[in-house]
Amino acid sequence: MSALPKGWVEVTLEDICEFNPKHDPETDRSLKVSFVPMPAVDDETGTIVDKSNVRPLSDIWKGYTHFADHDVIFAKITPCMENGKIAVARDLVNGMACGSTEFHVLRAKGAVQPDFVWRFLRRQSYRQTAERSMTGAVGQRRVPRHFLETTALPLPPLAEQKRIVAKLGALNAKSARARTELARIETLVSRYKQAVLSKAFIHCKGRPVRLVELVEADAPIRYGVLQPGTIRDVGVPLVRVCDLVGGRVVWGQLRRIESSIDQQFSNARIQNGDILLSVVGTIGRIALVEGMNGPANIARAVARIRPKRSIVDPDWLTLRLQARDCQEGFSGDAREVARKTLNVSMIRAIKLALPTLEEQHAIVRRIEAAFARIDRLAEQAKRALALVDKLDEAILAKAFRGELVPQDENDEPAERLLARIRAERAAAPKVKRGRGAKA
Repeated sequence: MSALPKGWVEVTLEDICEFNPKHDPETDRSLKVSFVPMPAVDDETGTIVDKSNVRPLSDIWKGYTHFADHDVIFAKITPCMENGKIAVARDLVNGMACGSTEFHVLRAKGAVQPDFVWRFLRRQSYRQTAERSMTGAVGQRRVPRHFLETTALPLPPLAEQKRIVAKLGALNAKSARARTELARIETLVSRYKQAVLSKAFIHCKGRPVRLVELVEADAPIRYGVLQPGTIRDVGVPLVRVCDLVGGRVVWGQLRRIESSIDQQFSNARIQNGDILLSVVGTIGRIALVEGMNGPANIARAVARIRPKRSIVDPDWLTLRLQARDCQEGFSGDAREVARKTLNVSMIRAIKLALPTLEEQHAIVRRIEAAFARIDRLAEQAKRALALVDKLDEAILAKAFRGELVPQDENDEPAERLLARIRAERAAAPKVKRGRGAKA
């Protein structure tokens, strides 16, 4: 560790924290206390978000980890640790809790603020180092207690710790607001695109047609493979509902079926320019088939629509079917069987106003230009969100270098505080603890 600011001292976590303390055995075990399983800790905020589970202490004394208000709980198992399930316990029922055995517990001895330790452990750089220390089998790897105990930490004076924690809280609140607003962009993108589609098609003029009139006669609207057999990694690609994303087919993730099954359902094969529509479970997901390099088929939950290119532009029809009125029609027409299902007869009967091909091409150009602008804004928001994460990590690094808040020469140096606490603990009378428990 590089040179520390004046008044700071390098310590290990073992120097300043007690590890995995137990509740006093004399505690009245009829008391109700908080029960904190791993899912109760939020990995994004690093807080205990579910405190509704309350149990008598006697029911959870054995077989669980003990901790109390102001203790730091550290998820030691993968992937919980990497995801950031590290929290300061607060507002526990009767100030006590028992929880998952996959927590390490750190209790400050008096020289460090629990929130200061929590901020140090929550850093992404620290979690990456902790990941490399894990031991155990795949899927059950854990951070050993010794790794935490021997972790070196730069310790400021206690008063400076409080200033650092307060400053980090204020800055992180701003980051959290920024994340919330940026995360809304994804929802807004969908709304804006739907607004663009509505504006483009609401006053669209043309001759009234049913969808069946826009489909090639030798390739009627139909479902895909009824019995795909075992889904494999080799064979003929099979497009499922999950492969229809953002109006396109995600080719890289396709599973496959045997050639014999593809042959059996050869009349459901797809080609570039086809439009796919999800018709079971998730109703109304649309994708235009592009970039095919070989034969492919579709699953039972997907319907194929092959546009008659002499009268309809596939791009126009793809966009038209994504508009709100068509989507609401799909959902309204779907019937509840085992799962919601949209029948081919209902798809065939969809009514549209069909403009000329020239007008269709112009509409597609305008919509795609608007979508491109929206997508650029969404990409900028995505990059900004990534920058917020980097900014938070940079702020933490600055805090633990002593560069975040001003120093005060009147603060008691950390080393002097540690020496005083050690002396006080050594001089304190030893408390004898019995093995029994009050009823």
